[in-house]
Amino acid sequence: MTVGMGSRVLVACAATVLMGSVWAKASPDEVAKLGKSLTCTGGEKAGTASGVPEFTGKWLGTPPGVQYTPHAGQHPVDPYANEKPLFTITAENLSQYAERLSPGQKAMFAKYPKTYRIPVYPGHRDFRFSDAVCAAAKKNAENAVLDADGLGTEGAVKGALPFPIPKNGLELTFNNLLPSRAFTEHTLRDNANVLADGSIVWGRADNKAFSQVNDPAAVGQPLTSPMSQGTNAVKLPEREKGGVSVVSEPVEFGKEKRLGWSYDPGTRRVRQIPEYGFDQPLSGTGGKLTIDSDRLFNGSPIRYNWKSLGKKEIYVPANAYKVHSNTVKYADLLKPGHENPDFMRYELRRVWVLEATLKDGYRHMFGKRVLFLDEDTGQALMSDYYDVRGQLWLHALVNHYYAFDAKIWHAGTSFYHDLNSGSYVAYNLFQERPLGPVLNKGNMNASMFTPEAARNAGN
Repeated sequence: MTVGMGSRVLVACAATVLMGSVWAKASPDEVAKLGKSLTCTGGEKAGTASGVPEFTGKWLGTPPGVQYTPHAGQHPVDPYANEKPLFTITAENLSQYAERLSPGQKAMFAKYPKTYRIPVYPGHRDFRFSDAVCAAAKKNAENAVLDADGLGTEGAVKGALPFPIPKNGLELTFNNLLPSRAFTEHTLRDNANVLADGSIVWGRADNKAFSQVNDPAAVGQPLTSPMSQGTNAVKLPEREKGGVSVVSEPVEFGKEKRLGWSYDPGTRRVRQIPEYGFDQPLSGTGGKLTIDSDRLFNGSPIRYNWKSLGKKEIYVPANAYKVHSNTVKYADLLKPGHENPDFMRYELRRVWVLEATLKDGYRHMFGKRVLFLDEDTGQALMSDYYDVRGQLWLHALVNHYYAFDAKIWHAGTSFYHDLNSGSYVAYNLFQERPLGPVLNKGNMNASMFTPEAARNAGN
């Protein structure tokens, strides 16, 4: 039954009182563990006998022996290129590893028993954040709390995830929304809507992202809006070519709204997008991606109840350099049903399991989503999406890699698998583009992300 507006306000007010009474900072004893038994961002340093790697943090930036030109769009270089899989999970040996797989991964084996594989490699946690980011993370552990309505933070600073020692689902959610990411990013990205028969509908967009909360010069300063701004200029498909959108993202979703504007080349006009975000379809993805499923989840958490299901050891994509090489050809990578496992790298990791269930009175095409967040970075690595009937619908993953020039973990190519239709979207491809993501060049400013800028870009 749909909750009326008056009832929703009463429920929201009651929830506000409740939440305001339970938000709490990390204790001094917990904070003291950061940089000791915990990484500076809250991950457990120790490895496990089952194969989770120990955190070494031996490298900051480009590792020894790797040739890399910073801020120039060089494709990722694999420091583990000589390694081979320890073993490969298949439909035949699935039962041996089922406890360390998500429901979505198991569903992929059931749907594609002959072709789907998970190659598991030696685990590595060799890269670390800068001292400035670590100091900011400690400040957040000492001072940051969720605000009264749970739609923003208080006392947090820029440059590091707000809750290194998360106590609940909403804190995990804001870690995924506000981790250490690239300050500036420019990517000419390809998107492939791979249909069940293997045919492909292509999209392409010139994407720029400007994350003010990750300005290296502002790390440790109070967290203020905007969180980020972005622009997306469509190059393909032809029917959408020339369309440009610009967006602005707040840090306090209870006080401010996400704003978006769209330039239509047909009318040559810019209009504001009403209530931008949530389950509006993402351009060039055949409707499989919603605006809030980019990076698996983004935007306001208001429509869901968020619950931490604790940590679990799961085989997840990690150190994903191989799939991003400029030697990878789309014809080899994009196969019917799913991406070619030969280009994938999975490792056993501890992840936070974050469950989001749709609130009464709110609508969304996903009735439930379960995200798996890396314990070291706070970023979502995989997600299983369910429809409003509770049926598993999509399995998605993001291939992250440590970007040497930005000294952070970067979200690269992602795959969103429709378990009903047998089609999938390969999103943020750049393997065949002359340049990979140009990160932290610092050549962006707020004036590049206005409605007028969208009009100029379209013209």
